[in-house]
Amino acid sequence: MEEELKCPVCGSLFREPIILPCSHNVCLPCARTIAVQTPESEQHLAAGGGGGDHADKLSLHSETDSGYGSYTPSLKSPNGVRVLPLVPAPPGAAAAPRGAGPASSSLTCPQCHRSASLDQRGLRGFQRNRLLEAIVQRYQQGRAAAAAAAKCQLCDRSPPEPAAVLCEQCEVLYCAACQLRCHPARGPFAKHRLAPPPAHPGAPGGGGDGGGGKGAGGGRKLPTCAEHDLENYSMYCVSCRSPVCYQCLEEGKHSKHDVKALGAMWKQHKIVWDQINHCTLKLHQSTGLMEYCLEVIKENDPSGFLQISDALIKRVQVSQEQWVKGALEPKVSAEFDLTLDSEPLLQSIHQLDFIQMKFPVSVPPVPLLQLEKCCTRNNSVTLAWRMPPLSHNPVEGYILELDDGDGGQFREVYVGKETLCTIDGLHFNSTYNARVKAFNSSGIGPYSKTVILQTSDVAWFTFDPSSAHRDIVLSNDNQTATCNSYDDRVVLGTAAFSKGVHYWELHVDRYDNHPDPAFGIARINVVKDTMLGKDDKAWAMTEGGVSKGTTVGVLLDLNKHNLTFYINGQQQGPPAFENIEGVFMPALSLNRNVQVTLHTGLEVPQSVKQPKLPNN
Repeated sequence: MEEELKCPVCGSLFREPIILPCSHNVCLPCARTIAVQTPESEQHLAAGGGGGDHADKLSLHSETDSGYGSYTPSLKSPNGVRVLPLVPAPPGAAAAPRGAGPASSSLTCPQCHRSASLDQRGLRGFQRNRLLEAIVQRYQQGRAAAAAAAKCQLCDRSPPEPAAVLCEQCEVLYCAACQLRCHPARGPFAKHRLAPPPAHPGAPGGGGDGGGGKGAGGGRKLPTCAEHDLENYSMYCVSCRSPVCYQCLEEGKHSKHDVKALGAMWKQHKIVWDQINHCTLKLHQSTGLMEYCLEVIKENDPSGFLQISDALIKRVQVSQEQWVKGALEPKVSAEFDLTLDSEPLLQSIHQLDFIQMKFPVSVPPVPLLQLEKCCTRNNSVTLAWRMPPLSHNPVEGYILELDDGDGGQFREVYVGKETLCTIDGLHFNSTYNARVKAFNSSGIGPYSKTVILQTSDVAWFTFDPSSAHRDIVLSNDNQTATCNSYDDRVVLGTAAFSKGVHYWELHVDRYDNHPDPAFGIARINVVKDTMLGKDDKAWAMTEGGVSKGTTVGVLLDLNKHNLTFYINGQQQGPPAFENIEGVFMPALSLNRNVQVTLHTGLEVPQSVKQPKLPNN
């Protein structure tokens, strides 16, 4: 990810990064070095009829109001970044007096080379990328901590020496002296791989190229023929697909074979390695971008995220397209023919004698829970599992069990052949234990390990279009409700509650001609074509100081079995209803003179919060 955090101008980690109109980033100090200032008088000369050549060099024009212009680069700054050239004054023209007129500045992006004009605020007119600045700071702290932690684990000195290598087999960090003393490259340690320590890539000893090969300056020894010790390989036998020497062609079995120059064949085969290196580079860049995106998501800064989210999504899409089009296209020439000789394998298969072996069928083994796929969302949980590899016993189905979310008995919630199951309608703010077992004709296998899943602390829900009266009109992702009828109609929420404490609010967006909206809770089978609370299946508040802009809060406390209402954050007296038990759904009745928006996922009012009891 480090490449994502480096300024394209100075090559160092970003310092006070700013966001250019093209969505790229640059350090604020670096932006000062590449900004170009042009007096207003020179701009008029360039745009006039007498400055034809100069007008060609300076072309700042609107590109569909995108915030930046295009230009013809003709200069390079010392750091290699192309900048917008200054327009020289025509010969004989009088120099403009100091302070004669305002100056116009422009800044060229070092990555896409688009130019942006600066207003009177200068560089302060660009937004500061706080999100990137926080990620750089956290990255520097993590790197410093990792570097400080990479100490030799066998040193007698205090403090220990910095680690030079890490043995991947022993998983021990050694300094140079301890490595020579405790981990010599001989005997049982000869095959151990030594790698650089974490956050210390320049350490000696690790890496695949650190072996005994000499560099180009040392003169690599040419390999000699296996059959003629004094001859070097010089040709390549196409028929046998092996290198040969001159004497092999004169005396040996290759004398009548098709041969080619060794160097030409080496270059032809080397195309494969070029593609491997190309794919490795693309993978490195994509991995760095992915790690940067993950760090962005971790930041708890909504405004900072929205500053860069569109550009980041576009970068990911472009990276994906480039990977598919560039890295995955074969670059091996048509002349490079790879063939597989399957004849020896077929002969061996024909010579085999097959016997039928029957394994005794027993109960299935323990299923393995796939924790990376198990998750919770609102008041539903999803579980996934699979059978262990190399399992010979057949499986006819699975039994998934879940407790009651309060440490009670397990009960079966699914029986079938699928290995992925989602259970809806659970209690909010509850901890559930789940386990699974497999069965076949021989019986039921043992249980898997138990996985613990926590449902959401607060309820997120919307109005339910499937159960609403047909005159109800929903919008805003089913969060805003109104009605086509002058009569009162009922709409329910998508959540159902039977335990716990829950709070949601309804904001009155429109309130005409003194309608009578009602806010509260109801059973699933409540009557939908009359005002809420007119039957024994609903509990509601009507009117009571409601007008346009009012926010009505509904507090359902099923621990104390009561219902309380709030208006604009103020509790309206004692609980309105008590001794209520069962399963309830948020409910609302309204007519065409009212429009209401639902707000969920809210914390319980502070006055109602109680200390959470520890789980037994």
